[in-house]
Amino acid sequence: MFADLNVPVPALTKQQLAQAASKKGKGKQEQNGSTPAFSPAQVTAIESRLDLLVHLGYTVIALNQIVERKVDPKIHVNTLDSLLGQLRKRPGLVFLKRLTIVLDEESEKGFGLTNGNSALFTPYDLLALVPTTAASFSLACLTHTQPTPLTTHIISLPLTLPRLPFNLKHTLVRAALKNGAVFEINYIGALGGEGDPSQSIPSGGEGGAGAKRNWWAAAREVARVTKGKGILVSGGVYNEADLRAPRDVANLITVLGVSQDVAHNASTKVAQSLVLRAQTRKTYRAVLSEPKVVIPSGSISIPSADVEMSDKQPLPSEPTSACKNNSQSGANGKKRPLDEGAKAETAALTTPSSASKEGAAAEGMSRKKKKKNKPSAN
Repeated sequence: MFADLNVPVPALTKQQLAQAASKKGKGKQEQNGSTPAFSPAQVTAIESRLDLLVHLGYTVIALNQIVERKVDPKIHVNTLDSLLGQLRKRPGLVFLKRLTIVLDEESEKGFGLTNGNSALFTPYDLLALVPTTAASFSLACLTHTQPTPLTTHIISLPLTLPRLPFNLKHTLVRAALKNGAVFEINYIGALGGEGDPSQSIPSGGEGGAGAKRNWWAAAREVARVTKGKGILVSGGVYNEADLRAPRDVANLITVLGVSQDVAHNASTKVAQSLVLRAQTRKTYRAVLSEPKVVIPSGSISIPSADVEMSDKQPLPSEPTSACKNNSQSGANGKKRPLDEGAKAETAALTTPSSASKEGAAAEGMSRKKKKKNKPSAN
């Protein structure tokens, strides 16, 4: 399974967004379904990219909607739902919906990722953040990777900037990896193509040869700090000429100093575990299911309790008087005088009988005679 979890869709024009927002605000619902948000030319371009991705061997594709600065619930429109209705069905291909928020200095005050707006983020399968400041990077690593309904499992780094605007501290990186987040590397920057979300901000990344130089320097730093753990490789490609096969991408990542296994898992196992972990946003405290213990029948043998009473010895109906007296004395802590019957029984048990005395005396006489009859040693 090869996955490309960053297939960006073109941004809608202001006229299209205003039209969709006006219908959303008025609460109008058409009988024949929602109006297509994308033009036929845009849909055709997306279809051609998807055909090439399928030809290259990708089976899991995430359509990416990019939002700058913050998510405003008044004007935000989910454009991926209408796009999936316009795309042609392809057997064996899995489509995912992803939302990426580009954070800048204005986003530090709040970018809409709150519990009050959770209904806006529920339709998306993946949530990603692109921090461009030190404060937003710390916020993305420590706060928004906790297991909540608004967990962001992808931290996409702006690698085409002339210099990373923050230091990749080991404490922040380890905290994000421990919470299950991954750091995304888009290989479009290594090719010098357009498509990095950081280019949309005022101090965006460079293009061409400058973008390549910045990407290689920043990507090596990411591989060094993470030690190859939690690295996700995606495309972020708009043009078909910049698409690459999964094996070519793995060979490209090995140049960063990681092993071939890590480079191969960056687009296979890491993506698979990420998609599975992202489903926990819709559960309570990231619990996938409630475990139940199922015991197969016949595995545990229970001994039968039916025992014939004839095999058992009959129990005495009443205890003896001695036992009664002993129990009474033990209960009160004081010895009580024995009855006459009890005294007779104890005397019979302690004093030997006359017959036993006579037998003992006869045995003693016989032993004396044997000693006298023994010849004396000369």
